[in-house]
Amino acid sequence: MQSYDTSFDSHLVGAFGPTVLIDLSRDLILAATDEALAFLDDPDLIGSHFARFVAGGMADFVVFISEVQHRTTAWTRRIFMQTAKGVSLKTELTGRVITVDGHLMLLLNLLDLVALEDHGAEVTTGNLYSGGLIEWQRAQRFFADLERENQLILNAAGEGIYGVNSDGKTTFVNRAAQEMLGWTTEDLLGRDIHTMIHHHHLNGDLYPSLECPIYQSFRYEQVNRIENEVFWRKDGKPIRVEYVSTPIYDGAQLVGAVVIFRDITERWESERKLRDAMDQVAALRDQLEEENAYLQEAISIERAHHDIIGRSDAIRRIITQIELVGPTDTSVLIRGESGVGKSLVASAIHEDSSRKRRPMIHFKPGAVSPEKIESELLGQIRGAFAGALKDRPGKLELAHGGTLFIDEICDVPIEIQGHLLDVLNSRSVRRLGDDRARSLDLRAIASSSRDIDREIQAGRLRQDLALHLGVFPIHCPPLRDRIEDIPVLTVHLLRIVCKRLGRNVPVITEGAMRKLQEYHWPGNVRELANVIERGAIVSQTDKLLVEIQTHVASVAPNSSTLLTEAEVEHIRTLNTIACMKEAGGRVSGQEGAAALLGIKPTTLYSRLKKLGLKDEDW
Repeated sequence: MQSYDTSFDSHLVGAFGPTVLIDLSRDLILAATDEALAFLDDPDLIGSHFARFVAGGMADFVVFISEVQHRTTAWTRRIFMQTAKGVSLKTELTGRVITVDGHLMLLLNLLDLVALEDHGAEVTTGNLYSGGLIEWQRAQRFFADLERENQLILNAAGEGIYGVNSDGKTTFVNRAAQEMLGWTTEDLLGRDIHTMIHHHHLNGDLYPSLECPIYQSFRYEQVNRIENEVFWRKDGKPIRVEYVSTPIYDGAQLVGAVVIFRDITERWESERKLRDAMDQVAALRDQLEEENAYLQEAISIERAHHDIIGRSDAIRRIITQIELVGPTDTSVLIRGESGVGKSLVASAIHEDSSRKRRPMIHFKPGAVSPEKIESELLGQIRGAFAGALKDRPGKLELAHGGTLFIDEICDVPIEIQGHLLDVLNSRSVRRLGDDRARSLDLRAIASSSRDIDREIQAGRLRQDLALHLGVFPIHCPPLRDRIEDIPVLTVHLLRIVCKRLGRNVPVITEGAMRKLQEYHWPGNVRELANVIERGAIVSQTDKLLVEIQTHVASVAPNSSTLLTEAEVEHIRTLNTIACMKEAGGRVSGQEGAAALLGIKPTTLYSRLKKLGLKDEDW
């Protein structure tokens, strides 16, 4: 051992292995054992700074010194060391604080972990060698004899065959196994074959050898037949295999197992493609069945007329807009009062598009209970919720390749509008309860009989959804604003209803036509169709008898004409605006709007807030 001062050598007496004495205040090595000189490869170690031997983790070394000072002694393996020439060392440091002449000194022992691991490996190898050499050699001779006696058969077999001894080491591999796996005999013989070809499942999960059926064969004397697992080739690619693992014996002694396997990758891929094709066929069949059911339902719904009839400037403008937007895939928002023929305009747009070979799916949210709207739009899989007894596509999926017409977009609950917008933006839909997204290619057309701006302000319609759907707006004016269309509409509707009733077409007199044109038609074309049909039924002569009911009884529950919630809401809005206009914007008082409506002023204030009405509306 060496030191600046021989008085320091006494502190190294009894030290084992590479040990140094360091002055912490100056980072100087004061003394060192000969092993330390050799280990750090520096004959001039004494008197130099110790910090230069710390290759990484200087902060950890400072923390370690603090721990030694606090506990008097400590050890660590977190600090990376290096020799004077920069060669990395794998070490364990053990430190002890001593005091010399009032100065803190660090007595540091450096343990060579590489040498320690090599020593342990030698001990283990020696134990295995001395304890199992005879048994291993006997098993090796058995497999060698087996391979030698059956070499021609093994190499002629089309299946892959390999043997393992009771330690899981490979003893022989036939030619087919080498070709399928890409490993040679030299690669595999004497090696743990599980860690080379069977180490992971296909999904990336680790495959412990204790769970391996092959391991169970030579450990627990089991014959295992596996139909679908993977072996890993030398190039890292998996192959799907089926195999049989059979234990083999030398007399009564279990010596290992033989594995016979077959590459089923191509067969499995063909089966997968067949399953996918069958799933696709099933999905198309279900879609066609749903479309057929939808079309049958649509055919059964009686329509007043099938063409846009009129000669007014408003009708000509609408037809021009249809011709412009029809051939595109642009979203369209059709606005207008109830009964003006918004669905007719949507059908005309669809028929003018390249999607006319596919059906236009008509979805009316107001006709569906609020809790079912989401499943009607998105579809469902069996078990998605109580009552979902089978897989069923939604209206969005049925419209794939065609057009989806949402009649009264404001009737879609606000919490579902976000889902709808996401589907239209991403062009994919997930059925309720499903985690698989299905791609969509559809055109969206929507309609509304309400004031879109007021619905947005009232929080009943998302502005971003309105912007997405309203790329190309079309306004359908009420029938009272285009009275010049009433004659041609009347003739058209009368011919249709008389053909359906099997009656002769009566004559429309000037008086009857004047009566029709003077009426303000709050129900628009739908109300006109009802009046014409009623007139065709009650007319007993060759002249059309026109009976127009101007009272409100037609909206009673027991009448033949029922109003939807949207229509009732629209009437309430118009009536409230009329009352506010009549009252000059006053709510309370004897001449206020509340008195005209026969309700309390507080009730009217609440209604104005709910409907989103403001001063500018009246």
